[in-house]
Amino acid sequence: MAAEAIIREKFELLVPELDERSRRAWAATEALAYGWGGVSTVHRATGLAISTIRRGIEELSSADRLPQGRIRRAGGGRKAATARDPSLVKDLEAILDSSMRGDPESPLRWTIKSVRRVARELERQGHRVSHVLVARLLRELGFSLQGNRKVREGGAHPDRNAQFEHINKDVRSRLRRGEPVISVDTKKKELVGSFKNAGREWHPQGQAPEVNVHDFVDPELGKAIPYGVYDIARNEGWVNVGVDHDTAEFAVETIRCWWQDLGKKRYSKARRLLVVADGGGSNGYRLRLWKWELQKLADEIGIPITVSHLPPGTSKWNKIEHRLFSFITQNWRGKPLLSRAAVVNLIASTTTVTGLKVHARLDTRNYPAGRKVSDDEMDSLKLRPAKFHGEWNYALQPR
Repeated sequence: MAAEAIIREKFELLVPELDERSRRAWAATEALAYGWGGVSTVHRATGLAISTIRRGIEELSSADRLPQGRIRRAGGGRKAATARDPSLVKDLEAILDSSMRGDPESPLRWTIKSVRRVARELERQGHRVSHVLVARLLRELGFSLQGNRKVREGGAHPDRNAQFEHINKDVRSRLRRGEPVISVDTKKKELVGSFKNAGREWHPQGQAPEVNVHDFVDPELGKAIPYGVYDIARNEGWVNVGVDHDTAEFAVETIRCWWQDLGKKRYSKARRLLVVADGGGSNGYRLRLWKWELQKLADEIGIPITVSHLPPGTSKWNKIEHRLFSFITQNWRGKPLLSRAAVVNLIASTTTVTGLKVHARLDTRNYPAGRKVSDDEMDSLKLRPAKFHGEWNYALQPR
């Protein structure tokens, strides 16, 4: 027992100065010096595992010693959680997918779920995680703790979360079956001409581009109105750059162009199309013209068009904002949009490391504002409201 006390005293004095390798070597030396029963004695005195002490003895007696500076052999040690559990990150992102919010112009994301709650949900799916690991993975994925200034995004409808769950469930179901799912919206209108564009880019000292002092609309160039379609499954964007009015007719014409140029080729066997849109704007759920134009499109392409609107006050949660529009804004930051062609080319040249591809075209047609749809025309629609919030979720069957 006296020997154990001496070894324990030595260990307590030395352990702050020892790394993993030198700790093994010291323990092995003490065990060898003690003789028979030395391994067990050192184990009881220090608490080090018997396997660790024996490995230290093997290393001392082996000609194949570790190079100077290494603590363990290459490939040794505990594997990273993501290496041991390849589906961990994918399942983590799926859990957070319905709870992301924040400024869509920034790649930084916020989440309304706590790390402990996320950890519990991952454990229910069979993953072995802690809230500390979840926090580290969130930081690596570009998430941050949410500040209270970003919480209020509009009127909180009592069924807001339920609508998001409804949309996410429908989207996942259709994606599994290989059906087309698109997110649509209008990007912020942009002045075309020699005008200041927010952001900065590198230039030689003192040679920044000079632009107009005042932001008066150029009567010839006017404004660019980018309306986008984002294919969720393919990470592919289609942007129609209009020059007239942002109307429901213009919005549906963009979806029509996407389908004719890309959609029907990508989804030749599609039986239906799902459109996820904001609750307001040119694709608002109250707009008669939006539904009238979608009915015409459903008649043309011969498949039902299902629409799900985001709840009021949640436009920043739209997939197209985070996965398409934010990257377009970053691509042309600090660049004056001198012409319509420049707008189209900058949009079409937008890419990301995750493989985003963007197609863009200029649309110079007129889309007059104020078009009315009569009661008789509305009665002719083959509109099928869903059981859950039929005003937000509905389908237009081909007539």
